Amino acid sequence: MTLLELEGVTAFYGPVQVLDGVSLSVPEGGAVGILGANGAGKTTTLRAISGTVRSGGRILWEGRDIRNTRPDRVAALGIAHVPEGRGTLGGLTVRENLRVGAYLRKDRKAIDADIDYCLDLFPNLRERVRSNGSALSGGEQQMLAIARAFMAKPRLLLLDEASLGLAPSTAKSVFDAIRRLRVESGIAMIIVEQNANLAFTLVDSATVLETGRSVLDGPTAELKGMDEIRRAYLGG
Repeated sequence: MTLLELEGVTAFYGPVQVLDGVSLSVPEGGAVGILGANGAGKTTTLRAISGTVRSGGRILWEGRDIRNTRPDRVAALGIAHVPEGRGTLGGLTVRENLRVGAYLRKDRKAIDADIDYCLDLFPNLRERVRSNGSALSGGEQQMLAIARAFMAKPRLLLLDEASLGLAPSTAKSVFDAIRRLRVESGIAMIIVEQNANLAFTLVDSATVLETGRSVLDGPTAELKGMDEIRRAYLGG
């Protein structure tokens, strides 16, 4: 079953067109990567989905067009966005940040259980559970941002550059946790990631953007075998 489908999506920042015909499809429980050079439109694609930039074309959620829906209503549909830069609430503790993630939920007992699950998923956060977000390392803030998004119990998670600025060992730990989260929760994911080698360990398929257009897509195994993909993204 197709959960989300983008058909010829366009987007502008003022007079500047950033997306010009982006198309991709995410099945229920699937994971899709978005690759491309800086400025290709990867982040804008996620913003178009989450309703934080005006867009054209069609963005179909279970067959219904949600293009230009307000961000809070997109979130209520079950789409959680972890933006580049993390956005940790620095004045709140780790536990308080997690509770903020669950603000739309009413199942309080389940919220407590999910907080415990997040602290198990990211043991560093359990050790810092009473610390303010501003006191966390960059890697811990990224873990917290992902865990906070999970607390909304989304059906689709948008992850923008989860490894950006992290040491390789920390980035691997973060992606190991994301992989476990996907397997155990069944959450579908769209992953924008500068480290294609990391992304390809997690996604089933990927779309390549160039200057705001979808120019290539396919299963992970197929893309990894292409010379142009290896040269551009895999260091081959």
